[in-house]
Amino acid sequence: MTPKFAFIAAGAVIAGLLGGTYYWTQQRTLEACLPGGTVAGDIGGPFTLVSETGETVTDADVITGPTLVYFGYTFCPDVCPLDTARNAEAVELLAEKGHEVKPVFITVDPKRDTPEELTFFTDALHPEMLGLTGSEAQVRAAMRAYRAYGQAQDGDDAYYLVDHSTFSYLMFPEIGFADFYRRDLTPEDLAERIACVIDTV
Repeated sequence: MTPKFAFIAAGAVIAGLLGGTYYWTQQRTLEACLPGGTVAGDIGGPFTLVSETGETVTDADVITGPTLVYFGYTFCPDVCPLDTARNAEAVELLAEKGHEVKPVFITVDPKRDTPEELTFFTDALHPEMLGLTGSEAQVRAAMRAYRAYGQAQDGDDAYYLVDHSTFSYLMFPEIGFADFYRRDLTPEDLAERIACVIDTV
């Protein structure tokens, strides 16, 4: 190996070690914000969806800062309105602490959740909440990336229900997935946990 290539190879090894050390240190630091003491697995990834304004957007367009992502549907009779209202209240509490967090609602029911339906739903909850829909394939791809679940119940009427997961995901543009939250957290507890992560990363 020539000195030039040896130097390049050594630089690559050092960069890899530094990157690995940074990631490990960051993950260990984040664990202090998690009650279970562990950071969950690989969640999130690229997606292409349609915003409530009708524009095609990608994950890079949506996740531009701390972002709280929830999968649900606007025709949901109880769980989704309660969860998204909780998320909206937590975002308001975070704003009072100086933390700007974008609430995002991704439908699991693209058949009914048009951009117009999403606009009506999200505007009623929070002025900054962004609703996302898309084709069946686009929505399924986003759900797979986030390990979310959504399955319509049998029935031909317009009021069918959709079984779905109910986690909220905290995402960052630089590091991707940071934490997930169950629906039993209060707005205050959710805001506190999110603030801890924001102050850490």
